[in-house]
Amino acid sequence: MSLSKQIVTDLTASMKAQDAARTSTLRMVKAAMMNRQIEKGGELDDDEMFKLLRSLVKQRRDSIEQYEKAGRSDLVEKESGEIAVIETYLPKAASSEEIEAAVAQAISESGATSMKDMGKVMKTAQALLAGKNADSRTISEIVKAKLN
Repeated sequence: MSLSKQIVTDLTASMKAQDAARTSTLRMVKAAMMNRQIEKGGELDDDEMFKLLRSLVKQRRDSIEQYEKAGRSDLVEKESGEIAVIETYLPKAASSEEIEAAVAQAISESGATSMKDMGKVMKTAQALLAGKNADSRTISEIVKAKLN
């Protein structure tokens, strides 16, 4: 079963179970999925779905950052709950050790020596971590630390 069909099936199940938080999150995911399908003009494959889900998680993390600054712990909890639901559909996140190893390999492959080469290193590291759920912000921080 494709990821998009799995989400629709799980949405139906959560509605039947009257799980309001999960239902709300899955409805939001389904709406984003439908919008992306309209833009594309066809069904999304699993890779495109993973990209969509990662962008939704990133949006929620950015929102959490803003809510914490504003002291809105109620909204932080809501967004954290949404992240937890969305991440159940993503592959297991890459560990910091895996990310560090990929960054080290990317630096040696690209011959990077300074921060000017950060773009090349980021591109290579993300290619090495393709298929693993690696946060771009974490990769960026590790690249900066290693290039300084």
